[in-house]
Parts: sequence; structure tokens; C-alpha cells
Amino acid sequence: MKYMIASDIHGSAFYCRKLLEAFEASGANRLVLLGDILYHGPRNDLPKEYAPKEVLAMLNGCKDRIYCVRGNCDTEVDQMVLEFPVMADYALLAIDGITIYATHGHVYHENHLPPMQKGDVLLHGHTHVLRADQCGDITILNPGSVSIPKEGNPPTYAILEAGVFRILDFEGRVIKEKNLGE
Repeated sequence: MKYMIASDIHGSAFYCRKLLEAFEASGANRLVLLGDILYHGPRNDLPKEYAPKEVLAMLNGCKDRIYCVRGNCDTEVDQMVLEFPVMADYALLAIDGITIYATHGHVYHENHLPPMQKGDVLLHGHTHVLRADQCGDITILNPGSVSIPKEGNPPTYAILEAGVFRILDFEGRVIKEKNLGE
């Protein structure tokens, strides 16, 4: 199975459109969203084409293919308009024999780990900084931000297929890659 993973859309209709175009072109079976879907929050500037109502309409159009966790900018009001679950703080995914703890990153992150075992993967967004690193016995992955990337990174998302995590920009270039079996 092929998964597209993205975080921090922050209400950008422009980047949500680009993400969904890339999702369709990729042939991924599921879209895993790591939170901060509709709102930009007080610490971020408005993203390009800030239009939360357009974003929710686009995402609701593919609701049956989305797994999502709650970000620090997501609220109960968002759940009232989004037609897929968004309020869970984490999701446990068992993919290709690997346990992946998917969360936004504002509660659980490298310095405050959830219960993890050797070989597990912590997958999060929140920092807007892409990452794919081995850290001791676990792997830490972050697809970066779809709409408000930081530290000079381009807008990115990730594809997880056959145990390989690839972070791509919207031109389809692989920015970083990690084989989860290593």
C-alpha cells in the first residue's frame, strides 16, 4: 500500500489543491494528515490563498481516503465541518511490519516521546521542518510543511511505500529519503 503524508496545510487553498493533485498523480491509497489543517495560528503569517472553507471542501471530497490527527491549531469547530475524524492526538499505524506513531508534534516529539520500542517510527509535523533521521533505536520522520515551510525548505509532503519514506517538493523532486528497514 502507498501512503501520502502531509502536515501543516494551515488553510491554504493553493497548497491544498497542489497536495491533492500530487495525491491523485501519486497513486497513493491513503492521505495521512498530521494536523493544522484549516487555520494558520497566531505565530504564522497567512499562507498563500488562505481560504479554510475551500480547504475543507476539497478535503471532504476525498474523506474516505484520509487518516488524520489533531494539530495545535485544530479545534472541535473544525470537526463540525470536516467529514473525517480530526480530533485524535495520535494514530498508531502498522505498515510493512513497522509500528508508526503518527502525531502532530506539539505534545509528542523527540524530547517528549510516547511509549516506543526499538525499531518504531515517530512521525510528526508541527515544526514545519522536514526530517528523516535515525535517532538511537527509533526513526523520526517529518514531511515538512505543505504551506509554510521553515529553515529554507520548500513546501513538501512525503510518500511512504515499500518501507521507503521520501520527502518531495511539488515539482516531484525527492528532497530526502529514508529506508525504514535500515
